[in-house]
Amino acid sequence: MIKRELKVNFKSFLIWMLVLIIMFGFVYIIYPFIISDETMKSIDEFVKVLPPEVTKAFNMDMSSIATAYGWLKSEGFMFLLLITGFYSAYLGSTILLKEEKDKTIEYLYSLPIKRSKIVLNKIIVALLYIIAMVLIIGIFNYIALLLLGKFDQKQYLLLSMTPLFSAIPLFSINLFISTLLKRNKKTIGFSIGLVFIFYILNVLSEISERSEGLKYLSMYTLSDIRNVITNVKINPVLILVSFVISIVFIIASFIKYQRKELV
Repeated sequence: MIKRELKVNFKSFLIWMLVLIIMFGFVYIIYPFIISDETMKSIDEFVKVLPPEVTKAFNMDMSSIATAYGWLKSEGFMFLLLITGFYSAYLGSTILLKEEKDKTIEYLYSLPIKRSKIVLNKIIVALLYIIAMVLIIGIFNYIALLLLGKFDQKQYLLLSMTPLFSAIPLFSINLFISTLLKRNKKTIGFSIGLVFIFYILNVLSEISERSEGLKYLSMYTLSDIRNVITNVKINPVLILVSFVISIVFIIASFIKYQRKELV
């Protein structure tokens, strides 16, 4: 059944993966042509006139976007977190419901397979694709950065892992939500909206000390890019929190799906 799930979900994985590769590839191609001593000065001057809240929200207060790696540490990784979050939420909201939508749930029930195993196989496939996405784009960016010049490789390797700490909880939360609903389109819309809310809360939490508490409401806080850039290490507490959130919602999904009326 895992082979079947890998095949069924491969097309969507390929599309999301190509979006990331094209976006980052375009940046790496144009950067050597648009960056010169003069443009670097212009970029730095432009960043200086931006409100501190804006530069902090996109990590531009910690990294100059005058280089491709600098852009990646600021805007680049923010886009990466958002897109991997969307993909993970999409998987969580559809991987179970699409069987009901496509009327293939009866076929699965005709096989000697328990509901719990159906859910387990789908979760395994989803996690494999999420990890594969982060790994492939991580390797792609690494090779591109090597071709463009020197960069902090240890820092980059740690940064490339951070999307997993928000993506997997987002998948788990939306997987559970999908067990509460029956409409596939409705669930996808809700999931995308939820990712946006988490992203906006994370951005707002960086704007001022007053709004700092909002970070505790966002899954994107678990990725903690600013800490990795500053200290070149990942906070183990956030890894633990990410793991606990994921496990709790996955277990809840198993329990709810066992009781769900599917036909």
